[in-house]
Amino acid sequence: MGFLDALLGRRRAARPDLDQLFGLPSAAVTLQAAAGFLPTGAGSVCFAAVEGGAFAQVQQQVRELLDADTAQGGAPVEASRDSYGYSWLLARHSPDDLPSLVNDLHAVNSELEANGFGPQLLCSLVGFRDAEGRALALVYLFKRGTFYPFAPVQGGGEKRDSALELQVKAMIGDDLRIEPDLSRWFPVWGAPGL
Repeated sequence: MGFLDALLGRRRAARPDLDQLFGLPSAAVTLQAAAGFLPTGAGSVCFAAVEGGAFAQVQQQVRELLDADTAQGGAPVEASRDSYGYSWLLARHSPDDLPSLVNDLHAVNSELEANGFGPQLLCSLVGFRDAEGRALALVYLFKRGTFYPFAPVQGGGEKRDSALELQVKAMIGDDLRIEPDLSRWFPVWGAPGL
C-alpha cells in the first residue's frame, strides 16, 4: 500500500490464501457444538470456464486427481454448469471425513491457480445440515481470501435465512477469516454440494 492510499484511508483487499481452507474442520466443530450443523460430505469449486486446450487439459488433470481414489470406493467428481454459465466441480466424501474433502477443494484451487487460471476461480463451498434439515454452506471467496455463510430458506425458493447467516458469522469468527463486506455475501442458488 502506498503513502497516498494510507493518507486517503484506502485499504488493500485480502489476498487469496488457500491455506485458509484448512480452517474448515475447526469451524465445523464449532458449528456442530454451537448450532447442531454437521458436514454433508459434499463440497464444490466454482470457476469461469475458459475456451481452449490449455484450460481443458488442466480441468482434465484436476478431475483425474480427484478421481484417483474411485478404485478404493471413493465417489467420482461431478462436473456441472449452472444457469449463469459458471462451471462447478463437486467432490464427495464421508461426512465424518471433512479433512479429505478440504484437501480435494484445496487441490482443485491450487491446480487451477498454479496453471495460470487463478483469475477464473470464483468460490469454493462446503455443505452442512442440521437436524431440522436446514442447509448451510461456508463459502470461500477466492479473490478475497475470506469466508461467508450462505443459508437458503428450506423450500422457500430463492430466499435466504439472513438471521442464521449472521449467527453463524458470530459463531465461526475465531475459526475462519470472515468477509466483512456483507454486500459480497453472494447467494449461490442451486450450487452443487449445498
